[in-house]
Amino acid sequence: MPHTTANDGTKIHIHVEGDGPDVVLIHGWPLGHEMWKWQITALTEAGFRVIAHCRRGFGHSEHAGGGYDYDTMTDDLAAVMKETDARDAALVGFSMGGGEVARYMSRHGGRNVSKAALVSAVTPFMLKTDDNPDGVPAETFEEMRQGLRDDRSAFLKDFAKDFYGQGSSGGGVSDEVLQWTHDLAMQASEKATIDCVDAFGRTDFRPDMAAFSVPTLVIHGTADQTVPIDTAGRAAAEQIDGAELKEYDGAPHGLFATHTDQLNADLIAFLRG
Repeated sequence: MPHTTANDGTKIHIHVEGDGPDVVLIHGWPLGHEMWKWQITALTEAGFRVIAHCRRGFGHSEHAGGGYDYDTMTDDLAAVMKETDARDAALVGFSMGGGEVARYMSRHGGRNVSKAALVSAVTPFMLKTDDNPDGVPAETFEEMRQGLRDDRSAFLKDFAKDFYGQGSSGGGVSDEVLQWTHDLAMQASEKATIDCVDAFGRTDFRPDMAAFSVPTLVIHGTADQTVPIDTAGRAAAEQIDGAELKEYDGAPHGLFATHTDQLNADLIAFLRG
């Protein structure tokens, strides 16, 4: 099942592996579904069917000319779930992917979703405003956009160092993982990479938080320099009724690679619970 077709005709790549209860993995910026490789192996070995797609413009999906807003990207997710006949599925969103989980719960009424997990997610609202004083200044996102325009390859190489917490006591990955991350990020279109900075940086998901009506797990690293825990993980856990928050002490943003065993164990325990 290599792809599904979005409402505007964009081809969305889908990877399906394993048998058992459905788990839908939604990747972060600026990667593709392959960022989940460690989790896909662990989850399929634990008896789950894993569904992971590449967001439009990223990974193996079509480089669409537009649609890099959360309503459209969440409709793409709905198309993926329909194509794969996902039922009673757990939605797991990393970083930017957490936004699609939140918007799916509100825009699509959480259809066919039994559990949700937000991992290093951008929810509920990243942008610093008068009513969100712990947010990230707008200038930071514009600097990201400008860096991508000037030299996307160099920007992404530097970005990966903070992403994985290189040189920190609780983070760090091999040079090979850094290169793999860069290669994966460079598969995306430049337009998608730039446009999605505004999508995850400026979209207010606070109204979506009330739509979480299923058991929800929030996982976030306390040393996340990309999506600060106070802005995101802790705020999301407070705003989602009954959510469970797991803080990974000293963990950076890319904990799917730096804290693989811990994340896999926590996800599997949550999915089985």
